[in-house]
Amino acid sequence: MPDLSLPDILAAVLGLSLNAYVLLGGADFGGGVWDMLASGPRRSRQREVIAHAIGPIWEANHVWLILAIVLTFGCFPPVFARLGTVLHIPLTLMLVGIVLRGSAFTFRTYDSQHDAAQRRWGRIFASASVITPVLLGISIGAVASGRVGGELQGGFTQRFVDPWFTPFSISVGLLTLSVFAFLAAVFLTLETRDRDLSEDFRRRALACGVFVFFASALVLLLSHRTAPLVRSGLMASSWALPLHLLTGVSAVTVLAALWFRRYRLARVAVGLQVSLIFWGWAMAQYPFLLPPNFTVSNSAAEASTLRLTLIALLVGAVILLPSLWYLFQIFKTVPADPGERTI
Repeated sequence: MPDLSLPDILAAVLGLSLNAYVLLGGADFGGGVWDMLASGPRRSRQREVIAHAIGPIWEANHVWLILAIVLTFGCFPPVFARLGTVLHIPLTLMLVGIVLRGSAFTFRTYDSQHDAAQRRWGRIFASASVITPVLLGISIGAVASGRVGGELQGGFTQRFVDPWFTPFSISVGLLTLSVFAFLAAVFLTLETRDRDLSEDFRRRALACGVFVFFASALVLLLSHRTAPLVRSGLMASSWALPLHLLTGVSAVTVLAALWFRRYRLARVAVGLQVSLIFWGWAMAQYPFLLPPNFTVSNSAAEASTLRLTLIALLVGAVILLPSLWYLFQIFKTVPADPGERTI
C-alpha cells in the first residue's frame, strides 16, 4: 500500500473532524427533533431530559465543525472557495440555523418560565434543529452529485440553486435528519434513570432505525443517475461488500440491543453504524473532494502550509482532546433526574 501524502493525511483529519461532528453535533440536533415531537403524559419530562443531555456540551460539539472549516480554508482553499460560492444559500441558512438554535436553547433556559415564553423559544429551538440537518445533508448531496465541483454556467439559478435543489440532494437531507434523530434517541435512553422515559426514547429509536433504512434505500436509488461516482464506489469497489456487511451488522446490533434494552451496546453500535455511512460516502468519492474537478492533490495548499497545519493540529490535540474528555467525564458520567437544569 503506497504511503499517504501530506494532503491525504490532512484530508483524513478533515474527514475525522466531520465524522466527530456528525456523531456529537448530530445527536444534539436530533435531540431538538425529539423536543419538537415530545408527546404523551411525559412530554415535559422528555424535554427536560433532552435539555439536560444537551446543555453541558452543545457548544463544545461545534469545535469539530470549526475545525473542519479551518482545515478546508487553510489546506484546500479552492474547495473552500467553490463551496462558499456555489452553496452559499444552503450553507448560510445552515449557519443561521445553528445560531438560532443555540440562542433559543439558551434563552429558553434563562427567560421567563411562563408557558408562552417557553413555547416561543421551544418552537425556534426545535425548528432550527430540524431545518439545519436537512440543509447540511442537502449540501453533502450536492457535493456527492458532482454539481458543485463541475463547470459553472448559466445565470444565478443555474449556478447557485440548481446544484443543490435536486431530489437526490433533498433525499440526502432527509437521510441526515433521520440519522441525527436516530443517534439522539439511542443516546437519550441512557440520559435518565427513569425507566418510563428510557422506554419512550427506546420506542422512538426503534421506529427511527427502520426509517433510516428506507431513507438510505431512497438515496441509493436516486444516486443511479444523479451521483454515479458515489454509487459506483459504493457498489463496485473492493471495499464495498465488507463495508455494507459491517454496516448491516451494526444496524442489526443497534435494533437488537434496543429490543433487549442493552442501551450501552446500542450506543456503541449506532456510533459505528453512522460512522460507516459517513465513511462510505467519503471513500466512494476519493480522491475527489469536490467531484469531478477538485481532488485532494490538485486542491491542496503549499507543502509548507500543510506541514505547519499538521504541527498545529498535533499540538492542539494535546490540549483539546484531554479537555473534551474531562468535560464529558464531569457532565456525562451519571445521568440526572428530570427537573435538573443545566446550560
